[in-house]
Amino acid sequence: MIEDMSCTVRALLRGLDRATLATALPPPPGGESGIPWPYASLVLAAVDHDLSPILLLSDLAEHTNAITSDGRVSLLFDGTGGLDQPLTGARVTLLGRAARTTDERLGQRFLAHHPDAAMYAGFKDFHFYRVALERAHLVAGFGKIRWLEAADLLPVPVPADLAESESGIVSHMNEDHADALQLYAQKLLGLPGTDWRMTGIDAEGIDLRWAGQVARLPFDAPLASVAEARKALVALVGRARAV
Repeated sequence: MIEDMSCTVRALLRGLDRATLATALPPPPGGESGIPWPYASLVLAAVDHDLSPILLLSDLAEHTNAITSDGRVSLLFDGTGGLDQPLTGARVTLLGRAARTTDERLGQRFLAHHPDAAMYAGFKDFHFYRVALERAHLVAGFGKIRWLEAADLLPVPVPADLAESESGIVSHMNEDHADALQLYAQKLLGLPGTDWRMTGIDAEGIDLRWAGQVARLPFDAPLASVAEARKALVALVGRARAV
């Protein structure tokens, strides 16, 4: 049961490129007893290999002001888009603590998933934030509701060498194997478009993007190390050609 629900959480986090960020907004001068007010806003998001959300926030934004005062945040990843009955779909709310990060790898992973953000990522008032996960509340339809601890969300250890090699793998696939990416999108996922790009690879699959559309393609089995990545990518090409 826990593994099935944690799998659903991972699919949501890795398959969506935006979330609703909720923070505790400091009250204005003279506000009601100095009590913070719940504040929700739309943010672009990527998740790291360990599922920690990565955000790019402006110092001028209200949610950044809130995080400066109180790093506790909540992020809603909504997978109900396009459903006739949205409440039957899956969505997950993450609880964690946001803190500014200068880790270049995290910044690169975010920008790979959101290439248009590169135009303002270098501005002095924009900074990357990492959210350290503590708990997740999954609602996967009527009666399918559960709290999950952060330790429950990943079934196997994250391959450290894969995280460090990701940027090179993504660049190689986009520059030298664009035809394979089109096969993935069109044959395995049944998606339109002729210029799909890889934006990320993790132990369980790859992320693709075309214009404003994102897609997720899982591997047949999780990778234990970066050495298994090439074999998994070639296997996907074989499946696509067979289709």
